[in-house]
Amino acid sequence: MKILLVEDDVRLVESLRPQLNKAGYVVEWSDNGIDGEFMAMEEDFDCIILDLGLPQKNGLDVLTTLRQKKIQTPILILTARDSWQERVDGLKAGADDYVGKPFHYEELLARLEAILRRQFGQADNTLEIQGLVLDLDRQQAHQGERTVQLTAIEFKLLRYLMSHPGKIISKTTLSEHVYEEEQLKDSNVIEVYINRLRHHFSKSLIVTYRGQGYKLGG
Repeated sequence: MKILLVEDDVRLVESLRPQLNKAGYVVEWSDNGIDGEFMAMEEDFDCIILDLGLPQKNGLDVLTTLRQKKIQTPILILTARDSWQERVDGLKAGADDYVGKPFHYEELLARLEAILRRQFGQADNTLEIQGLVLDLDRQQAHQGERTVQLTAIEFKLLRYLMSHPGKIISKTTLSEHVYEEEQLKDSNVIEVYINRLRHHFSKSLIVTYRGQGYKLGG
């Protein structure tokens, strides 16, 4: 899953970004409202974490603009802990949820995961397709009595595919949701990891559509 973090507090970003990476998220970062708004409109993100107190253009204006432009990406806003008015204004402008600063990372992660569950119609923190169950907390996959502990890349790749069942997804899109921008790999690397997932489970799990991409389950 690919997250846009729009936050000007560098120390907060430096502590938050690796924790989100560990949880299986690809994180792109902007430190101001103008660049953050541009990135949100130009790139494909699964969720946006948006601070309201931003330089150049404040977060509430960014949020309002994105919703006016029909950008439907879920947005989690960061507000001042004691500012109930910020929270109300943010929710009215189209935010999906909020976290007050300072916050515990576990709370932010739980709210982020809840937003994504709603986005993809999940009842809990698992994904299940054709007898394959992906545990998002443990980054494990279960098939029958077998349990496979996935590598970070395998987990991100399988999670994205399972979140978009029945959809053909290009190598480029998969790469963007598995690697951060400065780490983007040759698309052939994705094929290597696709084959690893097939080896773990079955060759028929992921079908190749030549010149188009991959689809889970045919």
